[in-house]
Amino acid sequence: MGKKSRRTKTHQDSTHNPNIHTSNIRSLYRENSWDPLQSSDAEPRAQKYSRRIKPQNDNQARLIEAIDAHNVVLAVGPAGTGKTYVAVAKAVEALESGQVSRILLSRPAVEAGENLGYLPGALDEKLAPYLRPLYDCLSDRMGLRNLKKYLQDGTIEIAPIAYMRGRTLNNAYVVVDEAQNCTYGQLKMLLTRLGWQSTMVMTGDPDQSDLLEGLSGLRDIASRLDTLDDISVIRLEEQDIVRHALVAAMLTVI
Repeated sequence: MGKKSRRTKTHQDSTHNPNIHTSNIRSLYRENSWDPLQSSDAEPRAQKYSRRIKPQNDNQARLIEAIDAHNVVLAVGPAGTGKTYVAVAKAVEALESGQVSRILLSRPAVEAGENLGYLPGALDEKLAPYLRPLYDCLSDRMGLRNLKKYLQDGTIEIAPIAYMRGRTLNNAYVVVDEAQNCTYGQLKMLLTRLGWQSTMVMTGDPDQSDLLEGLSGLRDIASRLDTLDDISVIRLEEQDIVRHALVAAMLTVI
């Protein structure tokens, strides 16, 4: 309490001291700095990465090359290897270069044994926690202003797996995230949604499935598709983790 009182008093004394010229005092924080949590349509600037994504290791480089060369790619590996980020970054590249006319991102609304039916609130409120990681990646690559615009006009669509049945996705870049939380039937359904001039990238970690044991179809699907020449299955390892070094260490013991 004493420190706080002295700091408050010093600030008050300095602002009323005639010997101190306030014109020489500069705030360390800009009032109009970009805040992703308090953004509006009148943002002072659109923040994004203008450069192409650069691989952080050999397997990330293989993943990027596979996406450039194949229409269907599976990226399988532990958390923190950059699977989702690379997939979303390549989707943004494809959209901005005119290779596709839209981006569709999907992930199962299942985590830790919960599903949407047991969560409170409207559908949008139920989906928000599950889709937030995808919003973060998109905002990081194209800026929040562009993301808002593309979501509003339908250029970018983010939807749960259940909403994909019966659709044919032409001229689109499709990213299926957290695929380890899909059953074999769901993954088969998703793969058969692929239309003309489209790319689909599935990402997931078979060792982190929230489904009951034996229900996840990712490992089986990856093994089967690995036999096809026109489909690429990239397997990332613990040494490819680009998060904090402790993440890799913890994954060896938990």
